[in-house]
Amino acid sequence: MTIKFYRPIPISKWLPNEKDDDEQQANDLIDLKTKLKTALQMPNIMVLAGSGTSLGKVKGPSMSDLWRFCIEDPSRKLDADKIIAQIEYDLTNPNNKNIEEFLSYCEAYQQIKQSTELENFLIKSKEIILDKCKFDKPSADLFAHIEFIKKLARRKSKDNRIKLFTTNYDTCFEEAAGKLGITIIDGFTFSAPRIYSPQFFDYDIIKRDSMNTSNTPKYLDGVFHMYKLHGSVNWFKRKETDGNFFIEQKESDDAKNVCMIFPAKGKYQQSYIQPHLELIAKFLQGIREPNTCLITTGFGFNDDHLSEPIYAALQSNPHLKLIIVDRSVERKFKDLESFSPYWKKFKALADKGLDILFIEADFENFAINIPDLKALSPAENLYQVIHGGTK
Repeated sequence: MTIKFYRPIPISKWLPNEKDDDEQQANDLIDLKTKLKTALQMPNIMVLAGSGTSLGKVKGPSMSDLWRFCIEDPSRKLDADKIIAQIEYDLTNPNNKNIEEFLSYCEAYQQIKQSTELENFLIKSKEIILDKCKFDKPSADLFAHIEFIKKLARRKSKDNRIKLFTTNYDTCFEEAAGKLGITIIDGFTFSAPRIYSPQFFDYDIIKRDSMNTSNTPKYLDGVFHMYKLHGSVNWFKRKETDGNFFIEQKESDDAKNVCMIFPAKGKYQQSYIQPHLELIAKFLQGIREPNTCLITTGFGFNDDHLSEPIYAALQSNPHLKLIIVDRSVERKFKDLESFSPYWKKFKALADKGLDILFIEADFENFAINIPDLKALSPAENLYQVIHGGTK
């Protein structure tokens, strides 16, 4: 019988330094790790990392932080109040204190009535968001990212590469990989300047060995693919003389030309222009592949352009396994109407028997508890053959 962690069982209670006399909970941890290890042996592994992976020790900005920085900061409040009055934005409703809703309202107003003052306010807001999402962190703060990548990098090099999709603008995963000496294939050229060219997602890295007479390529260990669905703080558009543009990876404060999908309802439409279209296409293709495991972590399913394809793929792809890692699973299950409607939809599919596993844990605790992906021992392989169908 498949265990559904609806209770759910917080990973934080399973940590070795925690005293836990509940034998059932201990058995559940063992069972969960077995399930995770089996899932992570599947041919295709995809990860969808959301803003929750950049909170905690990393101290990346949340949506409420961005509201404060852009609207309530003393240096911004006077200008913000003028704009709020100009566009008649209703702040009597507490739910409207939402940077995504506000910027969407501003952009909609601009479509109807052009305002230089509003345009300048929007540019300045984007500059603030760009600045707040650019942060360098020491290794201690990137512990979860380093642990996460290190665990997944132990996957056999002959297996398909891990595909990490993220909606985050920051460079935490890139920095963590750099500290581990792990190569990322991210769709940019390897030469400087680094220019976006999606054909690079089809390339791989092999090791040449002069002593190896075999024609079998030896793939470099640890390499993984990364797709930044909403762009990045170090992606910038450069216009060419013929009017076309290309994306360059560099450091800059140019908010007008940064290649990022800023928080707003219009990000659904923006996701379907280049380079984001190519990245979304890779995601849509991946979840339709047979024998695929998709892990979501720090992702609240508030982005319909990603949540809806996952929901559709679960119903049409019988070989898709979904593992949802969230720090508030229990709270969301108790009050499904207060959160993204996809929580209710995914729970309904799981109740019908679809292969969906819910785990309550923050990103760090999940990273700590990911099982080692080194090759299974003969005894483990035999155990899984005998017991794999009885779980």
